[in-house]
Amino acid sequence: MSHDNIFVKRLAAIVITVLALPAFGFATDDPLASWNDGANKQAIIDFVEAVTTEGSVDFVPVPERIATFDNDGTLWVEQPMYTQLAFAFDRVKALAANHPEWKTTQPFKAILDDDMATLAAAGEQGLMTIIGATHAGMSTDDFETIVSDWLTTATDPRFHKPYTALVYAPMLELMDYLRSNGFKTFIVSGGGIEFMRPWTEKVYGVPPEQVVGSSIVTEYIVTDGVPSLQRTAKIDFIDDKTGKPVGILSHIGRRPIAAFGNSDGDYQMLEWTSSATGKRLGMIVHHDDGVREYAYDRDSHFGKLDKGLDDAAAKGWHIISMKNDWATMFPH
Repeated sequence: MSHDNIFVKRLAAIVITVLALPAFGFATDDPLASWNDGANKQAIIDFVEAVTTEGSVDFVPVPERIATFDNDGTLWVEQPMYTQLAFAFDRVKALAANHPEWKTTQPFKAILDDDMATLAAAGEQGLMTIIGATHAGMSTDDFETIVSDWLTTATDPRFHKPYTALVYAPMLELMDYLRSNGFKTFIVSGGGIEFMRPWTEKVYGVPPEQVVGSSIVTEYIVTDGVPSLQRTAKIDFIDDKTGKPVGILSHIGRRPIAAFGNSDGDYQMLEWTSSATGKRLGMIVHHDDGVREYAYDRDSHFGKLDKGLDDAAAKGWHIISMKNDWATMFPH
């Protein structure tokens, strides 16, 4: 046998051996790879191990492993405004040709003039007026199509990427990690339930039946023998602050053992979750990274975090620092 043939055979054997070895250094078995090592990452791991270890004093049966997540600011970007609000503004501009009166009527005039100061002064009532005009007067099927179409073309003004690309990689990993350990993950958001449901399964792995959100009154109507569900302009339920525990009870029927939020709008959800007996986990995402994302808390118009920061330690809640706890911000 020639030296060349011997060399080729030895090389092949080395390659086969290397391929058969575990891929240490080339891949990672860490389910939370986007998290930096530290107290918060360890708290998640310790909690999951405690509630999933049979025979442990903290063991929780699979049906009771419920984890709830706020959406805006907890799972995806909420600055410079909530994504659903950006959707509503685009809807006003798209529908303006059919509503010439909007050119002189607030708060629509403020949107058409890009006058954010006047719009902010309109307050919650102004926002409700906008939502009523842009989210109602159509079937639920038509609304789902409008939302889905908008998300395929709309881009964030800072990052110039689709909104569904601006989701937090560490939180996606966390949801996957919990699900791999027998948890059901639910979204509990102040955003519209039918605004979120068309895309949450694809983006987060959360099916529509596991989405809890604010809603408007929907009516069953039969027209020419064809039934449909029609969206009205009347508010049905606001899934924020004290509404979140109520929404959880109504839609889920079980108290969570883990809850994740980022603002004072999530305070009562965290409080209700952590106040029960047994092992509980409450975590607040703190936006303190103005380089990779945004830095805001107590004075923000969107995602204000004030009381939650003050009370977290006493309540036993963990404050997640985007800057220090997250090695990666977005999946891309």
